[in-house]
Amino acid sequence: MDIANLSDEQLAVAIREKDQELYGEIIRRYQGKLSRYLRRFVVNEDELDDVLQNVFIKAYRNLYGFDEKRKFSSWIYRIAHNEALNWIRKNYKESVPLDEMEYKIIDEKIDLKKEIDARLAKEKIEKALAEMKNKYREPLELFFLIRNPMKKSAIFSVCRSIRSAS
Repeated sequence: MDIANLSDEQLAVAIREKDQELYGEIIRRYQGKLSRYLRRFVVNEDELDDVLQNVFIKAYRNLYGFDEKRKFSSWIYRIAHNEALNWIRKNYKESVPLDEMEYKIIDEKIDLKKEIDARLAKEKIEKALAEMKNKYREPLELFFLIRNPMKKSAIFSVCRSIRSAS
C-alpha cells in the first residue's frame, strides 16, 4: 500500500482497520499546518508544542469517532481549535478591570441613546435652573430634587414655562 497516494480520509480508515503505525503519516502531513494555525493562539514555542501534541493525542484517541464521509482536515482543525481555546482558558484567567462607563457600554440591556438623552436633558435643566431667579429656582429644587429625584426631567418643562412667563 502506497500511503503517499491515500487521501486523509482513506488513511484514517487504514489506521483504524489495519495499521496504527500509519498515524505517523497523519502527523507528518499536519504538523506544520496545525503548528502555523495554533501559533495564532499560542505564541510561546514550548507551549505551542504541548498544545500540538495534545491535538495529535486527542485525534488518535478519537479516530474511531471520525466519519470518513467527511473531511479529515476539518475534523482535525476543529480538535486543534478546541485545544487552543482550552489552553487560553487555562492560562489566561486574569480579568481586566473595567470602569463604570465601560460596563454600561458592554451591557446589552442599556440603551445608550436613552442614556445620552438623559445626560443632555440634565445639563439643560441645570443650565435653566442656574439662570432662574432664586424665588423660582428654590421651590423647584426642593420639590423635584429632594422629594422625588426620579422626576428630574419634569423640571425641564417647568423651567421652560417659567422662563417664557418672565
